[in-house]
Amino acid sequence: MSFWSDERRHSQSRSIGQWPIDLETGFDQHVLACVLSRALKEVEAGEATATEATGLSRAELQDVLTRNFPAIAVSAFALDEVTDREPDMEEELLRGLLFAHARPGDPVSARFAKIIARRALCNNHLWQDLGLFNRAALSRLLATHFPMLAAGNTKNMKWKKYFYRKLCEAEGFSLCAAPSCRECNEFDSCFGPEEGESLHARIKNGLALD
Repeated sequence: MSFWSDERRHSQSRSIGQWPIDLETGFDQHVLACVLSRALKEVEAGEATATEATGLSRAELQDVLTRNFPAIAVSAFALDEVTDREPDMEEELLRGLLFAHARPGDPVSARFAKIIARRALCNNHLWQDLGLFNRAALSRLLATHFPMLAAGNTKNMKWKKYFYRKLCEAEGFSLCAAPSCRECNEFDSCFGPEEGESLHARIKNGLALD
């Protein structure tokens, strides 16, 4: 199964596996294609079901696929074999943060809240676990669907770190004991560059995922 090899090819066509996706369908559809491509790899590897990989319910996934990617064989995601899952406490907190800042009345933003909350529990940079090609794409996604939340990240903190800081602030306690970020020994873990190769490119190059 083929995946995007570089940003130039990615700007010309979008794909889940071998199915092309027209660029004109927009940035949201591009992000969904990236997420579903990552989910499909995890389903095929037996690492997760489609609902576990995306954070969406079976009905929501069915709707996303039908509306956005009608040419895709839905059976590839084995939706008939999965059940809806309940998020654990950490995922529920992340969902709540994102729901609170989502564009009002926008079901697309609500779905992205579920997807982002779920993928934020994975081990790589969030942009990587969403299947995106760089952090800039994640920043654009958040600025589009969660504008007030994204605008608050004025120091360019890593997005997952920023989410957890906001959760801590909401509960009335500090994320760490350092008097300021600049005086913290782990400054780079919060504010360092989120560089690396996209997971699609790593798969294309035959490299194992950490």
